[in-house]
Amino acid sequence: MPRRPVPLHAVRTLFLQRQHLTRPRSVPLSPGRLRRFVEDVGGLQLDSINVLDRAHYLTVWSRFGPYDRVRLDRLVYRRRLLFEYWAHAACLVSTSTLPWWRRAMLDYRTRHTGWSDWLRRNPKVLAEVKAAISANGPMGGADFEGRRPRGGGGWWRWRPVQHGLHYLWMTGALTVHSRRHFHKRYDLLERALPAAAGCQPVSSEEFTRWHVERSLHAMGAVTERDLAGYLTFPRFGPGGRRATLAAMLERGEVSPIEVEGRPGRWLALTRDLPALARAARAVAPSQGTTFLAPFDSLMWFRERVARLFGYDYRIEVYTPGHQRVHGYYTLPILHDGQLIGRVDAKSYRAERRLEVRHVHLEPWCAAGQAPPAGGECLDQEAMLAGVGEAMGSLAAFVGADDIVLRRVTPRRLRAPLDRAVRLESRRASSAAAPRPTDPGSDLSPPASHP
Repeated sequence: MPRRPVPLHAVRTLFLQRQHLTRPRSVPLSPGRLRRFVEDVGGLQLDSINVLDRAHYLTVWSRFGPYDRVRLDRLVYRRRLLFEYWAHAACLVSTSTLPWWRRAMLDYRTRHTGWSDWLRRNPKVLAEVKAAISANGPMGGADFEGRRPRGGGGWWRWRPVQHGLHYLWMTGALTVHSRRHFHKRYDLLERALPAAAGCQPVSSEEFTRWHVERSLHAMGAVTERDLAGYLTFPRFGPGGRRATLAAMLERGEVSPIEVEGRPGRWLALTRDLPALARAARAVAPSQGTTFLAPFDSLMWFRERVARLFGYDYRIEVYTPGHQRVHGYYTLPILHDGQLIGRVDAKSYRAERRLEVRHVHLEPWCAAGQAPPAGGECLDQEAMLAGVGEAMGSLAAFVGADDIVLRRVTPRRLRAPLDRAVRLESRRASSAAAPRPTDPGSDLSPPASHP
């Protein structure tokens, strides 16, 4: 008997569950929760933009609320709960997944990535860089500056060294040992991450299967385009996942499904079919309000976000200022399982002030209408209270005692939102989380660490 089509809200609900957004900011951060979160979503994306806070810090705040960044840094760079590698982009991935990413590292040595010409022109760079780090311990790109031999430029130029460090990192000879002011410091993989010494990499076939399975798990139910747009490394090429998917379908590990109101074939792990059935019975996809970093894993494939939520999002940091619509660094607003708008905010650390430059609510939300991709109309008073409370939590996290609200679209909602924000301002100042002097603080291990 053919299965009934899966309601779109069930796909949306399971996606939010897998992204740990069922009840955002309702439980405190712990090592176990951090590990499970990163395992479930596949990676915690890193980005250098710091107008509000680093992307990975914000992504963890979105799930767990205010926490101590120094503690998170220690979990990553001292306890080695996570390590840096390329998953969607540059990410923190769980150390428990090392056997699979080890295969990606080894395959990168022979994968056609444009490195061949560079390696041919710079035969000494890799050996010299690795030898220097082996002898001296953790080093960053800046540590190699000024080491040029007298009488010429030599090979100690910035670009060759940076390329060498990156290639050695991607191929698993080095790993990111720590960061100083967000600048990477590299060490030998086995020295920084002892678990790598006895790690047996899986086969290339096992890696591709695991890669597909991880993407399916993180999203719940997908189209084939979703698979290509979520975990984007490695690039398998056209049809690269097709044979693996066909084998998983034949073995019954993956099941084809229909999604109501959406064309084409969707796919889900067979073990997730009961979870989809439970999600179809859920009253609401999630409860609560939070803001998402532009590089949050929920937003990795924005075409999927548009299909599931009816929400079009653009990362405008790369857009010329006069062409920006919503602001430089806009955070999607998630409220009760719907993406209802976006917030453009900036942290003034010296003044301990959070400036909310623009809150833009989606027209359907501002008008009290039903969401475009389905769902119930939202209670506007509860929505504004939720946004105000999330601003208070964000202010506490970035160490702000004051929240300044500028522009709100539509303008008629500025006064009630300002009241909600003011209600939370006192809480933000009294509950401000401990904060290192700089969010890219010295993450070097104690002197006893190798």
